[in-house]
Amino acid sequence: MRDFSRNHSAPALNTATLGHNLDGHGAGWSIERVLDACAERGLGGIVFWRREIGSRAVEIGERVRAAGLSVVGLCRAPYLTGPLALPGREAVMDDFRAAIDMAAGLGAPVLTIVAGGVEPGTKGIGESLKLVADRVAEAAPYAAAGNVRLALEPLHPVYGGDRSCLVTMRDAVDLCVAVDAPNVGVAVDVYHVWWDRTLAAELLRAGPERIFGYHLCDWLAQTGDILLDRGMMGDGVADLKAIRAAVEAAGYAGPCEVEVFSAQNWWKRDPGDVLDTCVERFRAVC
Repeated sequence: MRDFSRNHSAPALNTATLGHNLDGHGAGWSIERVLDACAERGLGGIVFWRREIGSRAVEIGERVRAAGLSVVGLCRAPYLTGPLALPGREAVMDDFRAAIDMAAGLGAPVLTIVAGGVEPGTKGIGESLKLVADRVAEAAPYAAAGNVRLALEPLHPVYGGDRSCLVTMRDAVDLCVAVDAPNVGVAVDVYHVWWDRTLAAELLRAGPERIFGYHLCDWLAQTGDILLDRGMMGDGVADLKAIRAAVEAAGYAGPCEVEVFSAQNWWKRDPGDVLDTCVERFRAVC
């Protein structure tokens, strides 16, 4: 397992950690200020949300690289199915292609996919997973033409109804196998998989060619809000070192993306202090 006690160039900041993914949250730092703060602390990369980018994808990508950082990824593709998805297949696919175009403009190698929930009019997750596979398979060649990889991120089962019919790494790897495209893989988010005792075996099944991302945070024992009360690494019950050992044993050696949604705690703190804590915790407990 990699030793991060002294070298913290591997972590990447997901800007959600500063509250940039939702209106009305965070300190409102500009992208330029965030980049400077990450560079000062020796972080290796950054992950943006689409709402931050607008029509500035190429410009922002260039600014990231000029700061000595890399664009690690983009959050996220639209919901592909379920009650929160855009109405109609064509609208979904148009937005999917727009997200791919933004990732390509940024120079982001990975676009994260949150699948979307159970399709209205159906029960269980089987039919919805088939829709997800179909839509990812359709988009994969378009993404490949832009040098963008598509990372299927299974969410915790509590989100199964509305946000993600994809709730286990087993099903995520099965989808990759079904789609059978070299640019379709998985993202491993501690928040969503820490409980899964089959995780290590499924990551080995995925192999290094299908693991596109690793996301860090923690699961608080007394979670107050399932969506917006993630813990900073070390504050919860997830076995972070064991999870990273499993990810790296499966062949992953890429960035570790810190992604902490915390409306009532970390998003209310000074962003510089939050970044300092991220670095400290990464060295000590991840």
